Amino acid sequence: MWNISLKMFFPCFGLALGLGLLAPAAVQSQEREKDMAARGQYIFAVAGGCACHTVPKGTPHAGGRAFPIPFGKAYATNITQDKETGIGSWSDKEIRDSIVKGIRPNGERLLPIMPYEAYSGMAEEDLKALIVYLRTLKPVRKENLQPKVYVSLFRPLVTPLWLKLFGRFSNPPARAPKNSVERGRYLVEHVSLCDDCHTPRNLLMVPRRALYLAGTKAGPLGEEIPNITPDKETGIGSWSRNDIAELLLTGTKPDLDNAQGLMAELVEAGYKQMKKEDALAIADYIKSIPPIVNKIK
Repeated sequence: MWNISLKMFFPCFGLALGLGLLAPAAVQSQEREKDMAARGQYIFAVAGGCACHTVPKGTPHAGGRAFPIPFGKAYATNITQDKETGIGSWSDKEIRDSIVKGIRPNGERLLPIMPYEAYSGMAEEDLKALIVYLRTLKPVRKENLQPKVYVSLFRPLVTPLWLKLFGRFSNPPARAPKNSVERGRYLVEHVSLCDDCHTPRNLLMVPRRALYLAGTKAGPLGEEIPNITPDKETGIGSWSRNDIAELLLTGTKPDLDNAQGLMAELVEAGYKQMKKEDALAIADYIKSIPPIVNKIK
């Protein structure tokens, strides 16, 4: 009887021990997933809550927002987890390729109004976390609108040619910079995308690098975008680093006026959740760049 009991006891003991070891591992995996999602949520916020994918006062992240492009109009897509109209059926690699390469799962090239060139420089750790967070977005069924272009074959022919001639993709670092000025540059150029709006473009929609962050009279939605270089007359050279951080976090300017237009949307949708040290890092970087005289108003 004693031998039989041992034979019965040891398998049960082994099973219990195995389950006991697996349980903490499963809990740790869930905690890591939560941590990644929280990190991704922060990156999403610092990216302005991807406000371009939301129609003002519409359903968040469900797409449909119109943007003017040469020869027509493009519409932001649904990035919720709906499997039919959103990205719920996409693999992590497919989501990654759309963000940093501008390639849809079916091989179609996204129009470069989606700033995948800029996002190509996002740190791998931030990008992975962002994808984990995107998986948490509530599915919303909303059909995507096709671009309206007045030149046939614009996307399959013109977009690849444009990218070949003018595209600027980056080699992403494994981890985001920690140094204040370098982190500020990283956020400005690859996450918050300040330069995507504040750097003017020519008639071919190529950024005019000589006017980096110097503003434009015709921004992404046709509105005026201010000069944010340190020029004291036409830019924000008279602003302190705290003034710049305050605008990012609250939308309030030093003269107590409020940001308007797309900037106000970005603050409300995400920038206001930015850590103060990141807002100051952006300020430090902006104050480090050459001042450019470019009067917008």
